[in-house]
Amino acid sequence: MARLKVQQKKSTIGVKPQHRETVRSLGLKRIGDIVVKEDRPEIRGMVKAVAHLVTVEEVE
Repeated sequence: MARLKVQQKKSTIGVKPQHRETVRSLGLKRIGDIVVKEDRPEIRGMVKAVAHLVTVEEVE
């Protein structure tokens, strides 16, 4: 199964609390943090909601 590498690029200061919680739920705590998650619809939706704060790559 494919996996997604998600990296936080921008700060959550000043963003909506809901977006801040989404970034936190992805496992990101600070700028530059990277997590690898399974490519599932739930994760894709979370990433789409905070696309302005993170970058995403597909990895094997």
